[in-house]
Amino acid sequence: MPELETVQVFRAKRDEALAYLEKSTDIKPDFLIILGTGLGRLAEEIDVSAAISYSDIPHFPVSTVESHAGRLLFGTLSGKKVVAMQGRFHFYEGYSMQQIVFPVRVAHALGARTMMVSNACGGMNPLFHRGDIMCITDHINLLGDNPLIGQNDNELGVRFPDMSEPYSADLIFIAEKVALENNIKMHQGVYASVAGPTLETRAEYRFLRLIGADVVGMSTIPEVIAAVHMSMKVLGISVITDECFPDALEPVRMEDILAAADLAEPKMTQVMKGVLAEL
Repeated sequence: MPELETVQVFRAKRDEALAYLEKSTDIKPDFLIILGTGLGRLAEEIDVSAAISYSDIPHFPVSTVESHAGRLLFGTLSGKKVVAMQGRFHFYEGYSMQQIVFPVRVAHALGARTMMVSNACGGMNPLFHRGDIMCITDHINLLGDNPLIGQNDNELGVRFPDMSEPYSADLIFIAEKVALENNIKMHQGVYASVAGPTLETRAEYRFLRLIGADVVGMSTIPEVIAAVHMSMKVLGISVITDECFPDALEPVRMEDILAAADLAEPKMTQVMKGVLAEL
């Protein structure tokens, strides 16, 4: 396990990143949007005032996954001030949990109090199909780690944050309303996150379904835990890019995942824009 940062080290890094960003843009975002695998085109809807490469921001990790552009976008969307992560970081890339959630901590310091997060995932619920979207109502953390392990920063949140409602019921209600008004079929369900980068075996899919997961991915939960720790409201939407039914399992190619993301992305984009417009 990598050495855990002290609160003082974290604050110094956060403040350095914050100072750089405040020199680069006047936008004080109210909303953080995290765009997952193949889901970067929502960025095209943002009226961007500043686009900053992760590699230019002090202490930011750099995304190594294809289809992740690796930029922080500041601007407006549906009339709201937003900062969007065009690409995220994963545990399987070798980053620590503290590194993965560092951008969320920085966005909160900039002013963001609501986080909207998307991901590509495998659907295990037999009612879900490739190209569908799902509003996340709860999650199961199977990553084997937690971003809050280590010294707690009491200025950010309590030592033992409550997780009875990690995904805001108010935001879920608004998302469902937007989906219904736009004739978009959107499921609700439980997201499980595993370390990856391998996809799951048949037995693992059966196990995940048995314990109550509807979809499975390799991201999202660390960022959500950090956001909840800081009392941010969270909305999560999963795009189902492959069908993970153990008795009819077929090999999955990255091209197929990206193609399915392309199919579902307009629906996710419309819901997220509609939610922002309602808030």
